[in-house]
This record gives sequence, structure tokens and C-alpha cells, in this order.
Amino acid sequence: MDILAKIEGLEGKFHEINLLLTDPAVIADQARYVRLNREYHDLERVLLSAGKYKQAVLQLASAKEVFFHESDPEMKELAREEIDSLEARLPALEEDVKLQLLPQDPEDGKNVVMEIRSGTGGDEAALFAGDLFRMYTKYFEIKGFKYIVSSFSEGAVGGYKEIIFNVTGQNVYGTLKYESGVHRVQRVPATETQGRLHTSAATVAVLPEADEFEVHINEGEIKWETFRSGGAGGQNVNKVESGVRLRYMWKNPNTGEVQEILIECTETRDQPKNKERALARLRTQIYDKEHQKYIDDIASRRKTMVSTGDRSAKIRTYNYPQGRITDHRIGYTVYNLAAFMDGDIQGVIDALTVAENAERLKEANL
Repeated sequence: MDILAKIEGLEGKFHEINLLLTDPAVIADQARYVRLNREYHDLERVLLSAGKYKQAVLQLASAKEVFFHESDPEMKELAREEIDSLEARLPALEEDVKLQLLPQDPEDGKNVVMEIRSGTGGDEAALFAGDLFRMYTKYFEIKGFKYIVSSFSEGAVGGYKEIIFNVTGQNVYGTLKYESGVHRVQRVPATETQGRLHTSAATVAVLPEADEFEVHINEGEIKWETFRSGGAGGQNVNKVESGVRLRYMWKNPNTGEVQEILIECTETRDQPKNKERALARLRTQIYDKEHQKYIDDIASRRKTMVSTGDRSAKIRTYNYPQGRITDHRIGYTVYNLAAFMDGDIQGVIDALTVAENAERLKEANL
């Protein structure tokens, strides 16, 4: 593939989108304007890398011209040094451009709704779900991501049967999407008197948050209920019905199946805010359901080992006696479990990203 020719085509598209973004008709169409604005910034990022590559290619050609036609030995030596330097830099610059040329997942820049649920293992699974939640929140601190818990159900001896929270920041879905799946833990539970090793599991779902105009919801068909939030909070909790529950009948456009979606939100003591956040979760759930076929199609087409298509797949094991974490998709193993559970998970995310990109480059013949 001629990368320079590809870059020239993208430059033309970039200027075309730049003009469209100033068109009043496009500005009036909010959905189209946002889509074009995202495409503009994606192309801007690609062309920044491409510009560095193009400049290096031109400099190399110029240095070779001097080397082959210059009679002054000193000038020839300087040109030779520049050729050596540029030829050493070009492969990395070219690799970067190839990665940037890969089609970006349009979801990557979105915020997410994360759901952690205890699986097999009873009380120990709930404790592990709590450990995973703590691990992620520590990671969010490192990355500068913000999170807000929207609902949770505690385990009998601690941890969570289920916890749902929103995460906001830069490229959140692109960073966290590989965390979807079944996480398995092997350890001796605190309640185990015989010192026997137990295996438990928790599931993690990472859902891209839907923009308002991406999902059509007939708000008139939503059935709302209010209730008093439980837990600490003094007199306000006892007197004010700030918790909200919505019920919505949704028809799957892919299968025609109709199902009821039930969402509760007790996040704040402000009922309107809870309604707003429940609506946001409804949009995300519908968007996720409608786009699951799209996600599955991509996963099956690429047959990638890092596929995010199957959320029931066992993706990672946390072995406490050995202090070991193994990601089964890429055979990645490290022995820093204590640091990992304190949020030091960037290494495995980077390894998964590299593996995914390698497969995509091969598929795209880049």
C-alpha cells in the first residue's frame, strides 16, 4: 500500500469536512454535526502523525540528493549522517501512521457505564466483586477518570452482589473495553477454616454511554415510580421520595422481541437528577442492546483473540497464593498481584491494545 497516496486522500477529506462544519444546514442537524466533528478530530490526529512521516520522507530524499551529487567530502559526510538518522527513525514513524490509519472504533472516545456482578462462589464472589471495584477506582485515580456510583447491592459479608457506576474522562471506552468478561479469582476465603483454595468469579460489563440523539426513546411511554432511598441520610431519607424507578417496553430492531427494561436510581437526594441519570442509563442499555449485533459481527469477522464480543468469556485469573495474574486472551502473565489490585493494570491494557492492533494491521494488509 502507498501510504503517501493514502495520506493525500485523507488530507482532501479533512478539508472537505472542515468546510461542512461551517455550513449552517450541517450545524442545524445536531446529530450530523457531532458525527462530522468527531471525524474531523480523528482525521486531525491521523494527519499529525502523517505530517511527521511525510516530512521525514522528504528530508531523506533531499539528503540522498546531496549525498549522490555533492562533491564536497564534508557535505557528503553530513548528508550520510542525516540519511542514517532518518532511515533509523522512519520505520517507527511509518508504524505509527499505519496504526493511525486503522479505522477507529467510533465508541472509543465515549464515557462508559460499568457493571460488576458477583458470579459463582457465593459470599466470596461478592467480596471479589468489591475487590475489582476498588481496583478500578484506584486505576481511575491514576488515569484522572471520574466515577459516580448509580446503584449497588451489598453482599452478606461485604463486597457487592452488583454495583453499577458511570466513568467519565478522555478515551474511557477505548481504555476500558477489554475489561468486559468473566474475572476469576483463586484464593483461600477469610471464612475458610480448613485453608482450602476456592475459585470464584465476577463478571464485568463495560458499556459505551449513548449520546441523547443516538437512541430514540418515546418518553411518554416510560412508567415512573418514586420511592424512599434506603441507607444513611437522616431525616431526608425517611421523608423524601428521591429514589426513582423507570419501566420501559423496548422492541429489539434486530429480533423484533419486546422486553421490559427496569432501572432504579438512588444516586442523589434530588429526584430530578435521579430521573435524568436513570434516563441516561436507559439510553445506554438500549444503545448497547441495539449495537450488540454490530459488536458481534466485528468480533466474528476479525476472529480476534482480544474480542470484546463475548461477555461470558473467562478473560482473566487472579491467583492469590502465587501472586499471579493471567490474561487468557493473549497469554499475558505477571506476578505483581498486590500492585495490580491497587490499580496498576495499565500493563495488561497496553498488551491487549498491542495484540489487537497487530491483528488489525495484518487484516488490513498494512
